[in-house]
Amino acid sequence: MNLLPTSANISSKDLPLREDIRLLGRILGDTLREQEGDATFELVENVRRASVLFRKTQEHADRIELEHLLDHLTPHDTLSVVRGFSYFSQLSNIAEDLHHNRRRRAHLKSGSRPQEGSIQLALQRLLEKKISPEALQAFFDKAIVSPVLTAHPTEVQRKSILDCQMIISSLLTDRDRIDMTPEELADNEEALRRFVLILWDTRMLRYSKLTVQDEIKNGLTFYGHTFLTEIPQLYANLEKQLEKQYGKSFKVAPLLRVGSWIGGDRDGNPFVTADVMSDAAKRHSAVALEFYLAEANLLGTRLSLSSRVVDVTDTLGKFAAQSPDKSPSRDDEPYRRALIAIYSRLVATAEKLSHRVEHLRQVDPNAVPYPDPGAFIADLDILIDSLNHHHAVYLARGRLANLRRAAEVFGFHLAPLDMRQHSGVHEQVVSELMAVAGITDYMQQDERARRESLLGTLKLGKKLATDTGNFTDTAQGELRIMQAAADIHLSFGRSALPNYIISMTKGVSDMLEVALMVQQSGLLEVSGKSAALHLNIIPLFETIDDLRGSSQIMDELFSIPFYRDLLRSRGNTQEVMLGYSDSNKDGGYLTANWELYKAEIDLVKVFEKHGIELRLFHGRGGSVGRGGGPSYEAIRAQPPGSVNGQIRITEQGEVISSKYSNPEIGKRNLETLIAATMEATLLHHHGDDSTMPDYHRIMEEMSLDAIAAYRELVFETPGFTDYFFAATPIREIAELNIGSRPSARKATNRIEDLRAIPWVFSWSNSRVILPGWYGFGSAVEKYLDRHGAAGLKQLQAMNKNWAFFRGLLSNMDMVLSKTDMGIASRYAELVPDEKLRTKIFGMIESEWEKTTAKLMQITSCNTLLADNPTMARSLNTRLPYIDPLNHLQVMLLERTRAGESDEKLRRALHITINGIAAGLRNSG
Repeated sequence: MNLLPTSANISSKDLPLREDIRLLGRILGDTLREQEGDATFELVENVRRASVLFRKTQEHADRIELEHLLDHLTPHDTLSVVRGFSYFSQLSNIAEDLHHNRRRRAHLKSGSRPQEGSIQLALQRLLEKKISPEALQAFFDKAIVSPVLTAHPTEVQRKSILDCQMIISSLLTDRDRIDMTPEELADNEEALRRFVLILWDTRMLRYSKLTVQDEIKNGLTFYGHTFLTEIPQLYANLEKQLEKQYGKSFKVAPLLRVGSWIGGDRDGNPFVTADVMSDAAKRHSAVALEFYLAEANLLGTRLSLSSRVVDVTDTLGKFAAQSPDKSPSRDDEPYRRALIAIYSRLVATAEKLSHRVEHLRQVDPNAVPYPDPGAFIADLDILIDSLNHHHAVYLARGRLANLRRAAEVFGFHLAPLDMRQHSGVHEQVVSELMAVAGITDYMQQDERARRESLLGTLKLGKKLATDTGNFTDTAQGELRIMQAAADIHLSFGRSALPNYIISMTKGVSDMLEVALMVQQSGLLEVSGKSAALHLNIIPLFETIDDLRGSSQIMDELFSIPFYRDLLRSRGNTQEVMLGYSDSNKDGGYLTANWELYKAEIDLVKVFEKHGIELRLFHGRGGSVGRGGGPSYEAIRAQPPGSVNGQIRITEQGEVISSKYSNPEIGKRNLETLIAATMEATLLHHHGDDSTMPDYHRIMEEMSLDAIAAYRELVFETPGFTDYFFAATPIREIAELNIGSRPSARKATNRIEDLRAIPWVFSWSNSRVILPGWYGFGSAVEKYLDRHGAAGLKQLQAMNKNWAFFRGLLSNMDMVLSKTDMGIASRYAELVPDEKLRTKIFGMIESEWEKTTAKLMQITSCNTLLADNPTMARSLNTRLPYIDPLNHLQVMLLERTRAGESDEKLRRALHITINGIAAGLRNSG
């Protein structure tokens, strides 16, 4: 089956992509024939042709023909067709990812200017701007770049499917990079056929709800696939590039830290308990220790250097003499004996941390566990120093150096696990604690009185309740989690659980409430006039109003001497998290992004006023409507002073697997984060915003019109909620077993109570993707009505000169290219009220037309994605196989909502949700 759109223009550079897609399409087509029969294969082709025709013409007659074809499918045929298009989409994604790697490698081989987002180009730019080695070293001394994995339910793929896709990807990569004989090519194709068959015969859907433990396990796979091996190599490459560019060596601290929320994020997830969080920390540690054991064992088999040949250091000689390995055959192999000693101590360490260890070799039963990762690193340094001593430099900086760097980065805890909970839950727990302290009216107190009560209680430094038997279940559960946090610190170190995030932070008291809660388990200690806090307390500002008030809250918080004392114990750094999802649902795309930008500017001023280091944590989703889009451009477009060498960013849903399941792509994405942070900190590519008051004024003016248009539709149009629940698969998405967390905060149909993730996910599946653009067209139209041709020139100048605005338009361009009003009109037909359907879809379509036109007017482009040929090529490849899934989904929604209860129809419907999300790639 031909997987290419009929009108595709293939450049010579993309011919290998076409060949890969043809190969995979042919194999899948053959598999479909073999497993389902020729008739089903022809049916899939007929649906594809009809869908492509309707996409081209948007004619009513072509729509009727497509609907007629789909309406007459049997449940069995429907399921087969849906699965066929879903797998075609997945395989084309694999081919695209391989092609990205192919193009990047070809660029590197060509000796051309380094690519955007590379560390090499970032360093060249630093040199061009005469950034001194001292300034660069100062950056590395304090830099923190931390992508944080979250378990938000937009990763619709099962792990079994992802594992199979990775094998297919590896086989396809071998064809590209290995000069195979005809026989080897045939064997490779047969292996591809085997795994495509396995893919076809594996069920796509989970039949049971994901547990938090499942999510923890799934998240940990990316450490094995990518992080544990690629991050040490990334550091090695960074140090080589620094020495090459600057002619001197730099000391690069472990700035890249991949964190996790999975197992620590309790907000809205009652299944994250003290036991679950403890289990998450233990599993993290086990993965790290298992990796170190495997690497130590492998090095022990390879470093067979003989002391009869090389002159090792005395320190290594003494270390090897203490090895439990007394075999005469290895008497002259000090490195092997030293590594056996290291292996034995690692086993003892793992057993001390209650990990079950399968010994890869004989160990010393009396080995002493390592007290901390530093002791492990010190032993590795003995080997590295000795290798350097006898000029075995290539061995010293190879696998052994990578193991040392891994120990530096991952320690014995693997990843920093964050805790998160809603401020309303904290309020309830603290009110019960306060009652024990004799303050029974805490819930009735205003903000000022609460601060006084909390500070007075905190300064006493006492545990308020030794017996919580009379507390509510909620309070008992939360306090058990506080104790579990203290136990994790004791077992795995404070780096294992360094952050506590407060959802929906509304005031200073929200911060002090968490301080009081962690004090109950000793994570905040008061002794005389000194106070020490053992984790970071982080406010999360989410709604438009919260963003507007964030700087005032932090100003008031920093004015409290007791809290300043706590900050000093944390290195005088305060982290602030900004929520992209709820702010977008609250105010729409343009206003949410502008309010986030303004909040950062105001926070920078407040932090400078108080002399406190700011670290921002960006709560971005996969979709543009939740802050998604290219990370490189997003980081460089931050306001001056807001990055300052430190940044944390959430990685969510299907974006995690697309970025990090392939090691090569994963390393490239991590490199991009470092490069962007370097440039945003040291170069300020976005310009000095203090010289752009006109741009800010224009954004403020447009934002007022954008939020008015957005809120008029979403919150002020009667019947909009009914339209949304009918014209999107929101209810059906809630039925999927794609996450452990409920899809709504409360059991209501109010948009306000719906979580931002299913809100965006539903609009993406229906190809409207409203959160990524709505309101922009009206805002620009009104601005141009007021300011005419001069206003258009100003907007075009903003696009040219201001990275923030340019990124805003670029992300919207990508979103609009994935929308399809023809398909969206079919979803609108699901709304039974014709008058309501006509009114609301008319508003959406009109705004879409305005937005598309105004975007092209500002960018001076005649088509979408004119400046992004890579994305255009990608969509040309994928959309012909996503579109049929949308048409099938509409038909299935009609039939299942009308009462058809065939299990195959319900399964096919759920697979369309899966397939569309996987095809669009950044949908949730």
